[in-house]
Amino acid sequence: MATVTSGRGNTAVVTARRTEPHDVPAIIALFSPETEELFGRMDVTYLLELSNLALTLCNEKNEVLAHAAFLDYPNWNLTDQAEWEPFLHRNYTNNKCTPLNTLFVHLFVAKEEYAAGCSQEIVRSAFILLPELQFILLFVPPEERLGFSHAELDMGDVFERMLPVAGSPMERGFTLLACPRQRCHPQLDVRQARMEDYDDLMLIWTPQSETLRETYGEYVLVDLLEREGEENQAAVCEVDGTAVGFMSLCSHVNISLLQECFDLGPFHGLCKPHPEDILQVPRKPSGQGDEDESNQTSEKPEPVSSQNLERVPGADAAVQAHEALAVPQAELPAGDVSREGSAASAAPLLDTDGEREFHPVYRGASNAFCIRLLCIHDKYESRSLDFLQYAFSVFPGRELCVMLVPHHVPESSLLRSFVRAVPCCPWRLGRELYVFHRAALLTSFNVRKAATSDLQGIKTLVETLRLNERIWNDSKIFTEARREPDGMPVQAFVAEVSDQIVGVCVTRDEMDIEYIRAHYNIEDFIHFNHHQQEEHGHLCHFVLNPVFHHYTKYFLKEILRLGHKTSLYYPVYPEYVEGKLKYSLNHTNRKLVLESKVCINTRIVVVGASDVGISFLETLVFWPRLKFNNLTLISTHGLPGKDPQSSKYRRFLIDSHCFSDEDHAQMSLCSWVSVVVGKVTAINRRAKHVVVSGEEPVPYDYLVLCTGQSYQPLAPPAGAAEREAPAQWAQRVPPNHFTLNDSQDCWEAARWLQDNLHSSQGSVIVYGNTIDIYTTVEALLSLGIDGSRIHLVQGSGSPCLGDGAVQLRVREALAEAGVAVHPGLVLARWGRGEHGHITWAEFSSATGPLQLQCAAFFSFDYKTLDYETFKALSDACLVVDGRLVIDAKFHTNDASIRAAGPLTKFSRRYYRDDVTHCNFNSKEIGFELAASMLSLFDPTLQASSEPPQGSDRLIPVYKKCKVQGGVLPGGYNYLHISKPGIPTPLDIEGDPCDHGTEVVTGEAAQGNYFRLHLSSYNTVDSITCLCKEPLPVSNIVCLYGQHERLLNDLCYRRGAGHVPDLYSYFREPWSMAIYHDRFIDLQKELRQTLMSEQVSPGAEQRPEHRPGPPSLREPVLRYLRRHRAQLPMYAPTDPYRLPAAAVISDGVSVCSPGSGSEGRVSVFTPRQ
Repeated sequence: MATVTSGRGNTAVVTARRTEPHDVPAIIALFSPETEELFGRMDVTYLLELSNLALTLCNEKNEVLAHAAFLDYPNWNLTDQAEWEPFLHRNYTNNKCTPLNTLFVHLFVAKEEYAAGCSQEIVRSAFILLPELQFILLFVPPEERLGFSHAELDMGDVFERMLPVAGSPMERGFTLLACPRQRCHPQLDVRQARMEDYDDLMLIWTPQSETLRETYGEYVLVDLLEREGEENQAAVCEVDGTAVGFMSLCSHVNISLLQECFDLGPFHGLCKPHPEDILQVPRKPSGQGDEDESNQTSEKPEPVSSQNLERVPGADAAVQAHEALAVPQAELPAGDVSREGSAASAAPLLDTDGEREFHPVYRGASNAFCIRLLCIHDKYESRSLDFLQYAFSVFPGRELCVMLVPHHVPESSLLRSFVRAVPCCPWRLGRELYVFHRAALLTSFNVRKAATSDLQGIKTLVETLRLNERIWNDSKIFTEARREPDGMPVQAFVAEVSDQIVGVCVTRDEMDIEYIRAHYNIEDFIHFNHHQQEEHGHLCHFVLNPVFHHYTKYFLKEILRLGHKTSLYYPVYPEYVEGKLKYSLNHTNRKLVLESKVCINTRIVVVGASDVGISFLETLVFWPRLKFNNLTLISTHGLPGKDPQSSKYRRFLIDSHCFSDEDHAQMSLCSWVSVVVGKVTAINRRAKHVVVSGEEPVPYDYLVLCTGQSYQPLAPPAGAAEREAPAQWAQRVPPNHFTLNDSQDCWEAARWLQDNLHSSQGSVIVYGNTIDIYTTVEALLSLGIDGSRIHLVQGSGSPCLGDGAVQLRVREALAEAGVAVHPGLVLARWGRGEHGHITWAEFSSATGPLQLQCAAFFSFDYKTLDYETFKALSDACLVVDGRLVIDAKFHTNDASIRAAGPLTKFSRRYYRDDVTHCNFNSKEIGFELAASMLSLFDPTLQASSEPPQGSDRLIPVYKKCKVQGGVLPGGYNYLHISKPGIPTPLDIEGDPCDHGTEVVTGEAAQGNYFRLHLSSYNTVDSITCLCKEPLPVSNIVCLYGQHERLLNDLCYRRGAGHVPDLYSYFREPWSMAIYHDRFIDLQKELRQTLMSEQVSPGAEQRPEHRPGPPSLREPVLRYLRRHRAQLPMYAPTDPYRLPAAAVISDGVSVCSPGSGSEGRVSVFTPRQ
């Protein structure tokens, strides 16, 4: 915050922030008659789309006082945006402006009385946000054209005039004003610390003492000042003779410990090169072994020799395959992409293959010094980087500076210029390591289009990368032909420092932009109407020496400017997805490229790859302002969706439709999350780590338990001769006893049946009373198993299919397939053969026992916590009351451990033991769990108001529907959508007196059954489908919660006999807008309008012409125009010719008066 003073002496406290789209009206209101004369005609929305930096000053009432937009090319059309640097050097002498350190003002507006103070503050804020920024330039028309002198400008006190060279056309043209950093936010003077600085330093040390102790440990300032010598150094930065910052340096670094805990290959292990360094796997002595090992090590990263990087001091070993900032070719084989992504994010925490990875051996002396402590005034914290020039000068023999910080400490401005080392042994040292190379101080970072003379430098840069030949060939294609063999234009750019190539990038035009727009939430980041087709670029390759990691955003910014692009897209393909190829899409654009995410190093460990756990990770990974560096998933079978073989057998189990293989491919969680394959066997709350499968611990700062419940192997009957503990029994489960909990279990069971069932005698017994018994029977039939060999043994309890018509049809289909059904039986005992297989099973009932010969036994008897999870929770003294006990905010009795999903139950103090997370949508639960934790890391997430008193004693309300889908016997596709909460029995739900009405079409026996239940408020709260054809599940789910009037007046049309089949009815063109993923945004906007304006429906309107007031019509028409490409069947051209209709928003109906079908049509009118 800062204080600005008006010309009348009034003061205002202002805060600078990045401009948001909702600021546009307030910015336009600040325009004055001189604005157009200074900057030309402006479309503010379009300008914000192109701005590299846009800042807004707000007062304490959040009123906009000033705004400025900065771009990386001149604000008037004086030259091409890619050629302004030579233009500037031709026309102005002695200027040090480069694309790296310069931005141009394209718009500045402010409240007239505060204009002078706001201009200074907004420029100062720009220099604070961008440490590399040294100059801000502004071209203004000549005084004769303006009608007033440049001294009268609101920004006249901030900028100074740059004189053109003699004879330049700019002498009589535009005037160039410049603001160097020194005028607003100068660099700090750094010198050696002295005892005389003690008093000044204590003024900043004392307020930060607690933070310093948590970050660096216990230190006494006097000791650090007195211990200066050859090994220890101390420096201060000063302003006007007063010390405002302190840094303690030490040349002693425990190199061996850091090499064990971090992957330091890019920096040669923090050691100087030595002839005896072992950087590759030693070759085997045998000939065949040599050949095999050569094939393996050819893919391993090798350090670039110091000869190749001799102009970048100490940059040997700076480029390696997975350590370099390397983006592979988009169309490369999927396996390569997966390995690149996972390596770039984090190293595996456990060696699941049992083979130890090769670790290089470094013999050279230490090449690093460390920052022991940094303390600086908050006002100057953004200039912490000024210390490093002095730091390297006092250790001239060291090329690297390292810094260790705890995981929970936020990343400072200084650390943003460092490179974070990837941990490889996180349980050894509970800190993050950051590395900075001396060469990174060089500011001659220049980006230009590649030339033929650069090919050798590019080859040297990428020679250790796995895709080196493809990168080099694509660069060569650009230098020779400027386009690919298929005619697609291609561009190649290089980054150089001191005339040496340190980065290369290859791009082409993005040709699938309409597909991207239709399948990804790209409009959350750009307005497509302001971007031309040719301005969208596709990133093919991106390689940058990690020494210059902090220049990544400037490299991308220059690629956009030089290539005349406004946005870039980079897809990451999965290993394999059946059907149309799906991919994860990464995106950046001009307004995002200089906006760095806040890095969070807090270690968050998620146990269980359930729908709740995946939703939790998805929310964190895709949160727009944060980047989580230490996300870990512990799962028995790793990430779901990565194995196409096991995914094919998912039909054994009912599907929640939370995530599909395509969803997993589009998320690409493996690029951001470290995966540990195993099962948690112990939780050490004091040491804050979990033990996985009895091996090395996995440390955490926050532990999130989402294992859910699972089907358990049936224990030996009570009369068995041997009594075994649960753990012992789990290890001796009969080989033909199957409990299916995920796709991997289904795949293993299917393989066993295919390999063994044909050679065994007996039947396949499916035992239980859940809906999974039906999907499993259908899956067995689809594998070719004869129905006469399948026995379905149902336990006691209510039917698992709530719809009577569906239940009846399933029984008939089982009988037609020859499957024997035995209801109301309980397993009594079984017999085992010589190899431990179950050979027979006996069931008891009120009518007598039933004995069946058994070839395979599928158990779906009950779900509960598995034994290992229960023991781990109990031994850790977490409260378990049948399930893990949590409160309404997902807390357990340990503040560092959260839990959610079917694993949990609410504390008894809520007096609702019948309500658990099982009653709600798992994806919504995962999102709410993540939202409850994001407030710990994102300072912008502040509660808008205090929660009502006593709300902590209420169970939260969830809104999304629960979905069950699968294939039932007879090949029927089944889908059931229900409202969250305790399920309502079908006979009660169908009572029209209290629970609404039903709309049913088709018959279950015909395979076209569709049942839609409306609540007493006429909103859809339950849907049941049974169909022979594949169901459009995502579209049908969109119907949940909608009012029947929005569904084209469903009740009226059904009563008039116009809806014989709901399947075809919901495929009609009028319904397409409801299925669009942005329709919910329209509903929210309409609801806000209704709540704010209290619209009176039909007031002073003629129903035959105006379906509603303009405040409601305009958002609808805007929605249709914006999504015209996906909704071409609508004609939103003349709002006064639309028929009268209903506009529904979250159950609020605004209907224009009228009778008959003419006045009861949806507002979304299809094109005729």
